[in-house]
Amino acid sequence: MQQTWRWFGPDDPVTLEKIVQAGASGVVTSLHHIPTGAAWPLAEVQKRKAQIEARGLTWSVVESIPLHNDLKTRTGNWRELLDNYKESVRNVGAAGVHVVCYNFMPVVDWTRTNLDYALPNASRALRFEMTDFAAYDVYVLAREGAEHDYDPELLERARARLDAMSDDEKALLEKNIIAGLPGGEGSYDRDGIRAAIAEFIALGNEGMRANLFAFLEEVIPVAEEAGVRMCIHPDDPPFSLFGLPRVVSTADDARALMAAVPSVHNGLTLCAGSFGARADNDLIGMVREFGPQIHFVHLRNIRREADGSFYESEHLDGDNDMVGLIGALLDEEARRTGEGRTDRIPMRPDHGHALGDEIGQAGVNPGYSYGGRMKGLAELRGVIHALEHLRR
Repeated sequence: MQQTWRWFGPDDPVTLEKIVQAGASGVVTSLHHIPTGAAWPLAEVQKRKAQIEARGLTWSVVESIPLHNDLKTRTGNWRELLDNYKESVRNVGAAGVHVVCYNFMPVVDWTRTNLDYALPNASRALRFEMTDFAAYDVYVLAREGAEHDYDPELLERARARLDAMSDDEKALLEKNIIAGLPGGEGSYDRDGIRAAIAEFIALGNEGMRANLFAFLEEVIPVAEEAGVRMCIHPDDPPFSLFGLPRVVSTADDARALMAAVPSVHNGLTLCAGSFGARADNDLIGMVREFGPQIHFVHLRNIRREADGSFYESEHLDGDNDMVGLIGALLDEEARRTGEGRTDRIPMRPDHGHALGDEIGQAGVNPGYSYGGRMKGLAELRGVIHALEHLRR
């Protein structure tokens, strides 16, 4: 597998020089300065690619060309937004970047309630706490009908949890949930998120799925012409939040997606942490089934809890069988080699812990500290090297 690293552009405190020092050979990034919905000019794509290559790295994956909510709902000026998206895909391909990771999550992108969860070794992790989320949804946001989405015992815990919070803790919880996390698409105030939620709830799961398929029916032919492999990122977490539709959470969702628009260019980002937050997702089985259409991998681990809560654990110590998963991915690469394909699967360590001096340091993106990801990459690299050695 190709070892890559997510980079948030020239303003990222983790510089390209540090990425080289961490041992990655590829970069995963986006044009963060281009507004969501606008077409990416070819010159801007080429400029970013040149910056990366000047450090001896390759731009391996675009993560991501973001989708405007109007494109997901097919309302407003969605046709213009779709034309812009196609132009961006063409220009990415013309610049020689051939993998685009994207997501179709409604309203909120990846979501956590605690960005500074203390682990026994004093490092800090990201956590999704169902009790805290329910407390916000039902008693702070006061979403209409929200109380019907949670069982009475959870609501009781949520009410007690909220009553025990200070005003500062409540404000921080709201910021964590709706203000936008690194790589996410925008932020909301309370009134704005209520309105957006209502629009997508009215659309429903089937309406959301139909809009995703309609998007792919138009974009995948463009991707084929441009030599770009599209790979959708799963919902994170892979279950409904705020009563919103979820259409990329399970293996069944992936099957439906690929059956709707059959093409190797209509692929999957296998995010081990996102899919793995559901105990009924068999990650190794998914690699065996969807292997030819897995174009990108996020390797991270989680510890699940019975109520849907989870935290992001050490890369090699969690509920996901990381060694088995990497072994299955290496099998897929070997199969591709047997077919004469030369493409390796780009992977990146995902969401490292905050360690040492980075804990509480201003400017460190939650989940994207340098030390934690470097530690994760080193551990994953060790597994890859050991498994490759055993296969010789």
